[in-house]
Amino acid sequence: MRSKDKISYFYDGDVGNVYFGPHHPMKPHRLCMTHHLILAYGLHSKMEVYRPHKAYPVEMAQFHSPDYVEFLQRINPENMNLFPKEDLRRYNLGEDSDCPIFEDMFEFCQIYAGGTIDAARRLNNKLCDIAINWAGGLHHAKKCDASGFCYINDLVLGILELLKHHPRVLYIDIDVHHGDGVEEAFYFTDRVMTVSFHKFGDGFFPATGDVKEIGEREGKFYAINVPLKDGIDDSSFNRLFRTIISKVVEVYQPGAIVLQCGADSLARDRLGCFNLSIDGHAECVKFVKKFNIPLLVTGGGGYTKENVARCWTVETGILLDTELPNEIPDNDYIKYFAPDFSLKIPGGYIENLNTKSYISSIKVQILENLRYIQHAPSVQMQEVPPDFYIPDFNEDEQNPDERVDQRSRDKQIQRDDEYFAGDNDNDGS
Repeated sequence: MRSKDKISYFYDGDVGNVYFGPHHPMKPHRLCMTHHLILAYGLHSKMEVYRPHKAYPVEMAQFHSPDYVEFLQRINPENMNLFPKEDLRRYNLGEDSDCPIFEDMFEFCQIYAGGTIDAARRLNNKLCDIAINWAGGLHHAKKCDASGFCYINDLVLGILELLKHHPRVLYIDIDVHHGDGVEEAFYFTDRVMTVSFHKFGDGFFPATGDVKEIGEREGKFYAINVPLKDGIDDSSFNRLFRTIISKVVEVYQPGAIVLQCGADSLARDRLGCFNLSIDGHAECVKFVKKFNIPLLVTGGGGYTKENVARCWTVETGILLDTELPNEIPDNDYIKYFAPDFSLKIPGGYIENLNTKSYISSIKVQILENLRYIQHAPSVQMQEVPPDFYIPDFNEDEQNPDERVDQRSRDKQIQRDDEYFAGDNDNDGS
């Protein structure tokens, strides 16, 4: 076991300032709340903290179609009426979709995608053991269109970076919604195993992720879906998670793991239907960390924003092996945590429709499919292509008595204006 994990954390304050619209459930402002809660608990002092680079269109086009990326780059609320309606429909953008066009939309995509790409590159270059980008995890975006509040699939881009150095990458998704965009991207390859735990049935978005969806061609048996019903609780979820993930890691032997920690699987989420407490959700993070495999952690869904901030702060603490007091310290967003100002939230009270026999049948099917994987696939690694960008700021090598030029300073996140008031919730919801 490593004596102490080296952790890189990525954040840009601008990512939380965009606004999807007054009635849209996605509130990027939750990222500001999370960051300030992490600051309030002093967790930033235990990590290397970076502002990510803004992903270049050419980086996005490693997965997404260049035409789609160019369209995202060109369109904005002021000029959207100049674009043909059929283009908006083709890319699933605009008023008739769940992916609105808003001010600074492309920059928002650049920031969250850049964070996940940078996180993967730091892991690849062994500059850290764990990399965190809570702004990332937008798992629904497809190669040629937006979907489910997601425009650019940063997870796919991050995994593609990891594949430059690792023969096999394991993707784990605990968002309440199926990780369809990531699964689809790697459905035909054995170099990425995708494992998604999610609500399935009753037309629940995105209406994919049946246990029978297992991958095709070289990717057959390398897509694992754990379809769950309303109301699953901590004990049922964690038992199933531990059983499946431990077997997956044993059989697949990944060189790196990407863990999408969507917080809409928490109890009382606006769009969710599970009963998970923060402790139950965080137990998954704790379990994956114990494998001591290079780990990239992202956010994802989560629409009760004060609980999103609570959850990702607790999970940052877990990744740092730091127990946090339950009483939330004073911070710029303290009013959102009223009336009890406590960090943890309990599980919910929705009826658990996941019977023991149902859970057992899902587990049996998945473990049976894993038996078809005799051993981890071997890969003839090609020459590793160069990175577009590698963060080169090394805190250990800096002399505090020497002046730091502005470019180097900008690669650190610790901007004075992000420690104080100034972030506003646009509609108070």
